[in-house]
Amino acid sequence: MNRKLIFLWLMLASSLLHAQRYMEDLERGVVATRVTEKKIFISWRLLATDDPAVSFNVYRVSGKGKAVKLNKKPLTGPTHFTDSLADLTATNAWYVQPLVRGKETGASRQFVLKESAPVQAYLELPVQTPEGYAPNDASAGDLDGDGAYELVVHMAGRGRDNSQKGVTDEPILHAYKLDGTLLWSINLGKNIREGAHYTQFLVYDLDGDGRAEVACKTADGSKDAKGKIIGDANADHRNENGYILKGPEFLTIFDGLTGAALATTDYIPARYPDTLEPTEAQLKAMWGDGYGNRFDRFLGCIAYLDGERPSLVMSRGYYTRTVLAAFNWRDGKLSNVWTFDSDASETNRPYRGQGNHNLSVGDVDADGKDEIIFGACVIDDNGTGLYSTGLGHGDALHFTDLDPEKPGLEVFDIQERFDDAGMHFRNARTGEIYWKKPSVKAGDDGEGPGRGNAFDIDPRYAGFECWVKGANLRGLYSAKGEKISDNEPSSCNFGVWWDGDLLRELLDKNTIYKWDWQAGAQRPLLVAQECTSNNGTKATPVLSADLFGDWREEVIWRTNDNKALRIYTTSVPTTYRFTTLMQDPVYRLAIAWQNVAYNQPPHTSYYLGEGMQQPQRYQIKTVSAETKR
Repeated sequence: MNRKLIFLWLMLASSLLHAQRYMEDLERGVVATRVTEKKIFISWRLLATDDPAVSFNVYRVSGKGKAVKLNKKPLTGPTHFTDSLADLTATNAWYVQPLVRGKETGASRQFVLKESAPVQAYLELPVQTPEGYAPNDASAGDLDGDGAYELVVHMAGRGRDNSQKGVTDEPILHAYKLDGTLLWSINLGKNIREGAHYTQFLVYDLDGDGRAEVACKTADGSKDAKGKIIGDANADHRNENGYILKGPEFLTIFDGLTGAALATTDYIPARYPDTLEPTEAQLKAMWGDGYGNRFDRFLGCIAYLDGERPSLVMSRGYYTRTVLAAFNWRDGKLSNVWTFDSDASETNRPYRGQGNHNLSVGDVDADGKDEIIFGACVIDDNGTGLYSTGLGHGDALHFTDLDPEKPGLEVFDIQERFDDAGMHFRNARTGEIYWKKPSVKAGDDGEGPGRGNAFDIDPRYAGFECWVKGANLRGLYSAKGEKISDNEPSSCNFGVWWDGDLLRELLDKNTIYKWDWQAGAQRPLLVAQECTSNNGTKATPVLSADLFGDWREEVIWRTNDNKALRIYTTSVPTTYRFTTLMQDPVYRLAIAWQNVAYNQPPHTSYYLGEGMQQPQRYQIKTVSAETKR
């Protein structure tokens, strides 16, 4: 038996023998879009908890009429259907009925299109953007326990990078239902600086009550949605340059439905032990500078550290000292599980300076528990270091089964400097470097590679193709490290499964592209008119995730006037039938961390690409809010 088959067996055994994960109790996620004047495209979720032999019937209700079944035979293939017979001058609704052994087992929620609904590829969600602000990154979670996702949106005003002085606006979080209903607003206050590296928020059901919570760093003056002030309402810790170098720092868990603060504890780690007013010299000695750059670099994620229930992991620092702290929110109590500090011992010293502006999470060693892929190193589920490559900091990271011909999972990472590993491809479990490529200074490029992608975009080569932007690293590389083209996509940003095949499409600014692998050029598939991207040159969407419908992904952009979010969903038929990506453990946790610092695209725990095998269905437990009540 070869190594790949052995590892696949171990992964399957892990999912069967170890404790099953508690995940969201999702409903069918039926969505209908008007594709042409006469056609409606309907799609829905296949769930991990479905019977493997489940099939579906699709029904339409027109006006106040009776439900009409649209399919002649139960649908056993992909979870979508095209309705060409609806009276579109009237209001219509569609729903699906799962069938098991010939019996319908319960209708889904209906999706309604009002009379004369326009031909468009998106749902529009109006937002109540504060004056001077714009919708920025978002995260998805089931805030009210009904099985459908709501969005938590970071409303961003004037921000500053850590390297830039200046006063910022106060970060604001909004929660919306997908019909535009504003559930709550939280103001993090003047003592939380606005910027990509400061304002990390995590949305997830942390205590298994069937409803998602929201967790983030808070400070004196942070105000929850009920008007309750955390800490000292009158404190202003900003210095003359707008930096916040003193004062208490907190971690708060908010109720996802109401926005009320449920629990607050001290943020770990503090800027400096034993004092709320450290000197710049003390900070510089501990973190590498004293003015607020290196020690105010924050990341966060959700991880199943015990293999069964989710934990919250928050971090500080990655250029020099690096600290990660894990917390559990269980039975109304917030507790610190472990803390990993790169400077706590000589054993931990190799983990200094290895972090990225992003991270990933997954079970790299097939023990049923999650590790944190923290840039060029990995932290084990128990809070100890698993390995450090020593390759250092980078801006982009991709983690999945990048090469289906190698055992286990892999990491593609870039290093933001000029050396022999401008990009590298490694074993996620052991850190073994399979291949690396040097970065070379070119012209005025002063930092090295700034972006890097790994997607399956060329069916001629097994696994994911890799490329970077900057540092004179030109060309497209196979998963084996072979240069397969002198031309790489000009887009080096996000990816999206959109058009129905197994290749990943490219997502950049307000456009979805297809890589024409024969011509070596990218072709636009969709341009989101009247929409714009976020985060400056990073040009990322508000969120990209499998929010509803079949296994393909939705993309959310904000409109140019900042008055709405548009959720684009595909209406391209596919021949493939997969469980919703949101019930894959690596993918779901990637949606939780997607908003963190420099956003990165999500991946699955298995190889999803040309020539793939049908993935094993992941074994999960679901707990609904209704059950908990």
